[in-house]
Amino acid sequence: MRGAAARTWLAEPEADLLPVGYFHVFFTLPAEVAGIAFYSRAMIYDLLFRAASETMLTIAADPKHLCARIGITAVLPTWGSALTHHPHAHMIVPGGGIGSDGSRWISSRPAFLLPVRAVVQEAYIQGHLDGLGPRVSAFSAIRRGSRKPGK
Repeated sequence: MRGAAARTWLAEPEADLLPVGYFHVFFTLPAEVAGIAFYSRAMIYDLLFRAASETMLTIAADPKHLCARIGITAVLPTWGSALTHHPHAHMIVPGGGIGSDGSRWISSRPAFLLPVRAVVQEAYIQGHLDGLGPRVSAFSAIRRGSRKPGK
């Protein structure tokens, strides 16, 4: 689809968007967990979506951060651009949300939704660990000690 046809195709869904900026947020599965997904797809993909969405919703609702109920649209690609198994969730999140009292919109800063490295990443990792249970205590030590944030 090119030119005018693409613009026409995009115009209809764009009319449904809020007049705010949007953020592209993604969550990946550590390689140690992604391998399990070959054998337990439903469990691991459910865990990925639950951990990612609960992380975003909880931190956005925190008065120290946005103090709002945000919306999320998420998709699950299971292969990376190099055509390797790489389950991850992509989220499109509006730059703000409904305040905790339900009466007003609270905007995020234009280029900053939530503190990813210090807060979101740690909460997401813990969400995976809680979901997998005690079998992953060794994974917890490896994941936290050997990788840089975002890697």
